[in-house]
Amino acid sequence: MSDTYSNSSQTFSMDKIKRPSYTIHIVLFIITFVTTLMAGMEWTTGKGGPYEFTDLMRGLPYAVSILFILTFHEFGHYFAAVYHKVKATLPYYIPFPPIPGFFNFGTMGAVIRTKSVIPDNKAMFDIGVAGPIAGFIASTAILIYGFTHLPSVDYIIQIHPDYFTPEYGKEGINLEFGSTILFEILRTLFTNANQFIPPMSEIYHYPYLCVGWFGLFITAMNLVPVGQLDGGHIIFSMFGEKIHEAIASISMIGLAFLGISGLLGSFIDYDLGFGWSGWLLWAFILYFVIKVKHPPVPYFEKLSSARMIIGYFAILIFIISFSPSPFILSVEF
Repeated sequence: MSDTYSNSSQTFSMDKIKRPSYTIHIVLFIITFVTTLMAGMEWTTGKGGPYEFTDLMRGLPYAVSILFILTFHEFGHYFAAVYHKVKATLPYYIPFPPIPGFFNFGTMGAVIRTKSVIPDNKAMFDIGVAGPIAGFIASTAILIYGFTHLPSVDYIIQIHPDYFTPEYGKEGINLEFGSTILFEILRTLFTNANQFIPPMSEIYHYPYLCVGWFGLFITAMNLVPVGQLDGGHIIFSMFGEKIHEAIASISMIGLAFLGISGLLGSFIDYDLGFGWSGWLLWAFILYFVIKVKHPPVPYFEKLSSARMIIGYFAILIFIISFSPSPFILSVEF
């Protein structure tokens, strides 16, 4: 039996209402799994295509880990939206195939879309904060697993037989991931001096460390307190429009400064010791696409003490997950 709804002119059956299709979500998830599998194989082995099935399987720990983090993050948002009766889609995973000469992680993340108005800043806060906290927990768990399951030194020698020779890294472009406060804390807590601990210039060969680092990087990018990023939702909901606008403006200036600093180091050999040119691109995207200001909500009231504590915890997550220089490229001769 079906319910019926009527307006002044017609009656129609629920059976005729278009039901949501999950096909696009499933297809995007499968494609993203494949592209992260390819990226994982390239990051961990240093080899490009063409790929054989056995090669791709080496990318499986990377692919599963990165999808685990993305899924935790997005379903954090989704379940918070469901709790507040805000209509939202399931996650849209965004694949990004590896491109020769251009490093990427096989995905550009994932997003959900809200399809109804968020009624107040409490709901806005809960939906905004749930994703980063869930993603942060997942990233931390992956990093702890990576540090507690480090392979022996033979692992890096299999990839780079000349790793311990003076010639290693000469006459080539070297990539180093920028560390973060949390990464350093976890490395100190869960490793010991008797192990071979890979430097930041080699962690991309270690899938769990690479993915855990990437998870923190994405979490920090989303927690930048600008516009409708997760960080923007959080700061707006906690402090209101005026304070959010001031913090967002300062954040934009900070990103631009880090980006320009990175450009100086990359193109005119004037290295300030910090910065990444990608932050300037991110600042442009925020300014022209996502926007700096946060749109108002229908109803705004002061958050409870519990929500404020959670909000300050999210700010702490941003601080310990952010790297001013996430990617450091150098050329050795």
